[in-house]
Amino acid sequence: MDDKKYLQSLIKEGEHQQQDFKYRISDALTLAKSVSAFANTDGGRLLIGVRDDGQMSGVRSEEEIYMMHQAAYRYCRPEASIKFDTYHVDGRTIVIATVPPSDKRPICVVNEGEKPRAYLRIADENIVASSVHIAIWRESQTPNGTMMTYTDTVRKLLDAMKDQCLTLNQIVRCSAIPRHKAIVLLARLIRFGTVQWEYTDQKFLFCLR
Repeated sequence: MDDKKYLQSLIKEGEHQQQDFKYRISDALTLAKSVSAFANTDGGRLLIGVRDDGQMSGVRSEEEIYMMHQAAYRYCRPEASIKFDTYHVDGRTIVIATVPPSDKRPICVVNEGEKPRAYLRIADENIVASSVHIAIWRESQTPNGTMMTYTDTVRKLLDAMKDQCLTLNQIVRCSAIPRHKAIVLLARLIRFGTVQWEYTDQKFLFCLR
């Protein structure tokens, strides 16, 4: 399969959980958000030089290629693994940036003077990760993990979610558990398969499995 047919086969898939189109790179920070989202989720690829409608417009300058490298190596902490492949079709240059899922999550986007933010890839969107996701990733870095003990506090948290899906703020209000404790407990309960999360109407919701 030649370069053109290969790219057309990818473009035909459209944007989805593991694929995103970038018409042009106006700044490295924008690209870094996609790198973070893919690295923190299931991995994926960016087709750079492809419009939202699938038209191959091409990368316009060496500066755009430089910004791609900046996104992975300057604005992501820890540095994200990323592979660049260049294709030439009808006089246009298309770059595919492939990002594998990271084993060092969270991969955060860091910009001077701003709070670091980690992103998730949900369907075809890059979403700022919740504090619960950050807690899940950080806890997973613990060599032996953390045991789960059924305490009165855990019971209160589970009771709050009985027969309903709630946001973190709603869980804190209903359970009267301090926010930082609720975050840690939700993260552990999700890891142990007792609680699940979903993203609905631009909100993270938590409910019992």
